[in-house]
Amino acid sequence: MCVAVRDSCAPLLLCHGLSWPDSLDCDRFPADEDMCLASLSKEYKHIHKELPKPICQTCPAVEEFFTQKRVLDVFCANNFAMASGTALIYDDEMTSCKLLWDDPECDIEVPERLLSSYEQLKHYHLVERCIHVPVREGTEEEIMLVHSSEYLEVVKSTQTMNEEELRRVSENYDAVYFHPNTYRCAKLAVGATLQLVDSVISGKVHNGMALVRPPGHHSQRNAANGFCVFNNVAIAAQYAKRRYGLQRILIVDWDVHHGQGIQYVFEEDPSVLYYSWHRYEHQQFWPLLRESDYDAVGQGKGKGFNLNVPWNKVGMGNSDYLAAFFHVLLPVAFEFVPELILVSSGYDSGIGDPEGQMNATPECFAHLTHFLMQLANGRVCAVLEGGYHLKSLSESVCMTVKTLLRDPLPQISGEMAPCLSAVESIQNVRAAHKPYWKCLMYEEATPLHNLSTKSQQMMEAELIQTSTHPTAKQAVGTTNSDEAIKTDRFLESHMKKILFPVPPVKTAAAIVSKADAHLLPISVQVEMEMNAQELKTLVSAFDAELVKEEKALLSLQNVLAVLDKILKKKVCNGIAESSVASVSTTFALKHCFDFGLQRVLCIVVGDMDLELDLDDGKILLMNICQKQQTEKTNSKYHISLNWKEDAGRNNFFCAVLGFILPVAYSYQPDLMIIVIGPNRSLGVNAISLLTCLLQGLAESRILVVIQDTEIKLVQSVAKALSGVSTPDFGAYAPASQENVFEIKQLKDQLQQEWKMLRCSVKDWISGS
Repeated sequence: MCVAVRDSCAPLLLCHGLSWPDSLDCDRFPADEDMCLASLSKEYKHIHKELPKPICQTCPAVEEFFTQKRVLDVFCANNFAMASGTALIYDDEMTSCKLLWDDPECDIEVPERLLSSYEQLKHYHLVERCIHVPVREGTEEEIMLVHSSEYLEVVKSTQTMNEEELRRVSENYDAVYFHPNTYRCAKLAVGATLQLVDSVISGKVHNGMALVRPPGHHSQRNAANGFCVFNNVAIAAQYAKRRYGLQRILIVDWDVHHGQGIQYVFEEDPSVLYYSWHRYEHQQFWPLLRESDYDAVGQGKGKGFNLNVPWNKVGMGNSDYLAAFFHVLLPVAFEFVPELILVSSGYDSGIGDPEGQMNATPECFAHLTHFLMQLANGRVCAVLEGGYHLKSLSESVCMTVKTLLRDPLPQISGEMAPCLSAVESIQNVRAAHKPYWKCLMYEEATPLHNLSTKSQQMMEAELIQTSTHPTAKQAVGTTNSDEAIKTDRFLESHMKKILFPVPPVKTAAAIVSKADAHLLPISVQVEMEMNAQELKTLVSAFDAELVKEEKALLSLQNVLAVLDKILKKKVCNGIAESSVASVSTTFALKHCFDFGLQRVLCIVVGDMDLELDLDDGKILLMNICQKQQTEKTNSKYHISLNWKEDAGRNNFFCAVLGFILPVAYSYQPDLMIIVIGPNRSLGVNAISLLTCLLQGLAESRILVVIQDTEIKLVQSVAKALSGVSTPDFGAYAPASQENVFEIKQLKDQLQQEWKMLRCSVKDWISGS
């Protein structure tokens, strides 16, 4: 067995410039497995914390070594699947149930929903990049974690029914149909979801998606509802709590319908934070429930753990969804600190869907997924719910999976400005949850009752008969074929515009001490310095005087070696050490514009003066420092954020989520440069948080320039950029009242220019 350990581990050691220890003579002691593992642990224990954790697929002894000894946790393509791999769970048997009779309410829930999604994944070659996890049936015991035995027996009995009997049973529920294969498919949907949870929590994969059917988030303890039979995600949450002892689970439901079934299960449970946005229209949209509104915050011990964002008009788009994440979900979620994230991934909230009638384009779901991956150490389980425009659904599924695979994100399209109705909903949710969350404790806004859409909706309601399902109300069960074709054509063109070849290397690094290279994640490509003459030629084109300064030239070598590869899309992002960061940054910015970029976001952390021309808007300069500015210099393209860090904890969440991200998304840069200078007011955890969250922008093209060599900082930033694993952001700390006031002042000054900052109607009025 020792030979097996050696044969599996030796290639991994070689990746880090290490050789198999001489003390381990496997030919001499072939059966001494314990000695082999113990000795290897002793020899290389100093590097195990820097590398991702794999699970061995071929050798139980090696798996024991890697999972329990936790030594030299690196990836080897022949023997190991990285814990950061992505699972895809699909079985076409779940397409075997379908509607057998005429029913305008239900005829949009078709097997092609699953088939088209899987085919599009194959078209983009995503299936082969994922780790296949087989489906299984959910057991009766697992189903009864949420559903009653009486209801289970009803569903089970449909297996032997004829069409007329199936129809009669279906009529007992709201917007549901049964087929002889429904029970089998519903059990597979539950089992597939639990297989995904098992794979993620056990570390066999880092995240994944389950393509399942029928969907689940409407089904309740004793009832099928809204195409849903068993509540897949609710069962998964209960299962994770029971089997793995998880104490904090976040469920994000971005389906366009309110997942009331999930809400009912957990509304008194503080161990599950449920977030749902949904088309509501002042209770005129299905499921027509009062408890779908913003003030349904949970009950008993669960108060504050139910977040409803009701959309009171159709047409919500990318900026509205992002604003709800920035100002509602993400602040609360980072404070909640989930151990697992379950996503009720309904794509009827996407463009062209006949149910939702919203305008969010597929890449929006990539950005939402990216943000969720920064929580729970990246343990994200996406489970398919709704989605009824096949092209919109399938493209959105693909964008979600590409992001789970850690591909760089496409630029998000559309104007970055939430509409008034979205801001009203966001304000109401923040006000309703102020008593329960520290991140909202200084919230000044109060609930709004005279909403901008209410009178209009009341007039429309008089013209529309009360319906039991949105398809009846909007007559969308029979999709307007012209509109569907129009959406198809738009998406065909749109996806070609936003998709781009992924650079062959994710992250490059140019560091002063090449001896420290082995401390970086294995996937990081260490760059060599540029040719001296080539560098002088390049520099002289901008500033002939710089050629004479040896120190400046040496400083530029690292920066340009990485920047040049980012600009030419040979690498996605990079990190460079520079002894004169201000000179390097100034030169790097000039090089960017010479290359043809139009907008660069430059964030300086620490005390550093950059002489830049900011008048033309090509540079947005944001300085995060500890010293108070003697004069208020804030303008549209020059922002100074004075921030005092909480000792030992990370209080920077408020600034990143409530200010920096909204401004950055409003600006939509082509590239970002983060400069870490002297006397920085942010610790390693806060800088890692900033680096991770900003990767949704500029196709993830980020250059991080570090002035003072600090290996812990370099390691953490490299980990954040490479996506090998989610860095440690440190213990959550609420921002101080002083810091919150600083953010509020900046918002008041700048929200007219950067509209994603708006999270209250007062902001809207003052920024109009």
